[in-house]
Amino acid sequence: MDLRGRNIILGITGSIAAYKAAMLCRLLVQRGAEVRVVMTPLAKQFITPLTMATLSKNPISVEFFDPENGAWNSHVSLGEWADCLLVAPATANTLAKMVHGVADNLLLTTYLSAKCPVAVAPAMDLDMYAHSATQENLRTLRGRGVQIIEPGEGELASGLVGKGRMAEPETIVEQLAQLLEKKKSLQGKRFLVTAGGTQEAIDPVRFISNHSTGKMGYALASELSTRGAEVILISGPTNLPTPNGVHRIDVTSAQQMYEAAIKAFAACDGAILCAAVADYAPETVATSKIKKGDNSDNLTLRLKRTPDIAAALGAELGALRASAHNHDKILVGFALETDNEESNAREKLERKGLDFIVLNSLRNSGAGFGGDTNQITLIDRQETVSLPLMSKSAAAEKIVDKIESSFSS
Repeated sequence: MDLRGRNIILGITGSIAAYKAAMLCRLLVQRGAEVRVVMTPLAKQFITPLTMATLSKNPISVEFFDPENGAWNSHVSLGEWADCLLVAPATANTLAKMVHGVADNLLLTTYLSAKCPVAVAPAMDLDMYAHSATQENLRTLRGRGVQIIEPGEGELASGLVGKGRMAEPETIVEQLAQLLEKKKSLQGKRFLVTAGGTQEAIDPVRFISNHSTGKMGYALASELSTRGAEVILISGPTNLPTPNGVHRIDVTSAQQMYEAAIKAFAACDGAILCAAVADYAPETVATSKIKKGDNSDNLTLRLKRTPDIAAALGAELGALRASAHNHDKILVGFALETDNEESNAREKLERKGLDFIVLNSLRNSGAGFGGDTNQITLIDRQETVSLPLMSKSAAAEKIVDKIESSFSS
């Protein structure tokens, strides 16, 4: 894939795998990319600045300024210049600093300033890679929209054999090219994404909710943003970080999510309704904490239906299409089922006026709430496509691929 006209920052950190950065830089230049190399001070112990300057055909940057003449290396300017920031190799130390916003070298400050897509190619010993702290850092970065180029398995510098080898330069270049190609595919489009569960108050300290964590919706928002779309993420309560480039609106209740979605949808090209919105809410909310009754072991709550976001947006879209306006809008829903999964999902597709629906079944191990994987089935009026178990970020890619194909058809 051609990279002519692309500006790429290649960040190199202090890993034995830094020797692969020479071939990586050469391949990027051969594909036509303009490459500027930013090295951490420790990276110079593994590969020389002269080597990287020669291969990139540009001076390399390590420090914030040149002590010889005082010339300033502006991390802001670098971030504005770049179409992509690639950190390869990315050590466990650098990944941790990226997660926590530590800015103690030029590469990290550039990362914090960059508005472009970011990719990392981890490289470390197998125990460091498998450690729960490193895995949590990778999940956090992935949730923020950073592309993780998975390391390979094989013999490591320690002599151990396992996962932790930086991916080969050819693999990294291919994945980077795909990332840059995706970046422009939805440019100019605006999407609404709902995510997470809602909380319906019983009293000031209790509420009705569900097990949704928002991970699937946040993965979708991240994927849309990566492909260049403007994304409005309407989120129920969650601890997830906001994906890069995404405008997040926090809500608590189904009513609040409904009002925010109705307001945003008019100016959007499409919506993905991934949130687990409560179907019912207490009819009245106590103004103070409900205490245990002295003479009763039971508490009766009267519930009322919450507003149906999917049905409302489906009706709005149907009216637009009937009047021959904005017919290119697309509306995608989710269905989480335990019985008669496909038939229930198809009924929901028709009843709510969706273009296609994403089916999850709680019968499938690894799917549904809380985890990092999902097993989905994509259903529209022409076909049903069942996909294998995969990460939620990979599932998001498949869903957005289908959205793209709908726009182009």
